[in-house]
Amino acid sequence: MNYSDLLVQGLVEGCIYALIAVGLTLVYGLLRILHIAHAGIFTLGAYVGLLLTNETGSFAAAFVITIVAVGFFGMAFYRLFYEPILNKPPHVALIASIGLFVAMEEIYRLIFGATSISFLAPPLKDTVEVAGVRLEEGRIVVVILAVVLIGGLALLAGRTRIGIAWRATVSDAAMAESFGIDLARVRYINFFVASALAAAAGIMVALLLNQVIPTMGGVPAYKALAIIVLGGLGNVKGTLIAALALGVIESFGTIYLDRVLDRDAIAFAFLIVVLMIRPQGLFARR
Repeated sequence: MNYSDLLVQGLVEGCIYALIAVGLTLVYGLLRILHIAHAGIFTLGAYVGLLLTNETGSFAAAFVITIVAVGFFGMAFYRLFYEPILNKPPHVALIASIGLFVAMEEIYRLIFGATSISFLAPPLKDTVEVAGVRLEEGRIVVVILAVVLIGGLALLAGRTRIGIAWRATVSDAAMAESFGIDLARVRYINFFVASALAAAAGIMVALLLNQVIPTMGGVPAYKALAIIVLGGLGNVKGTLIAALALGVIESFGTIYLDRVLDRDAIAFAFLIVVLMIRPQGLFARR
């Protein structure tokens, strides 16, 4: 595999990491909750997207329906599990989130079985040549969708009243509320967007691997945590950069570090090195 192939593979994986980690960052930035169960929502998106694709025969329709449906699921998730404990110490929400993630994995195992399920007719498996590099259509679609979704998030945050209210709440919730911003509405929208992004990442992973298993959220969970720490907790731009960097580092690491580190260990090795040099993360806010 040449450098171009490794770079492209790293960027594709970085885009998926970015979608998962940005959702996690949005929740932490607004509520200061480490939403570990976010990985369970990622898995839910993979299951729903795959099953809808098998049922409808249309990956595009399944993708749109899934991110919207799982977005609303995220809002219900917040209402049932997080809203009642917002006034509790932060470790309460963290413990609850870990328990919820474990419970979600077991529910998926009971409903869908312990083994993997796959697409009946795997979509977007043809290859095309781009700038001398042969790529599966699925990988190209993953990058395009990630750019569109993150670009849409940037427009939402920077150009709309919802986005302004969102950023004001992150900066100072009490002050924002005193100016008439509905904090509950902002938090529901936050969970909708974060969950929709996680669902999109789940469908993309299902597309690339052609399988979904109940425990598929475990590795993305700890990688997303590493990414948001590297990017500076609550910093969306830093999270994006850290996600893409980790994807590329992992891709090249599988070739040059395979005798030293497992691929999935590279994230933590990278995290340890950065925290030794810059404990607050690479792009932490002042």
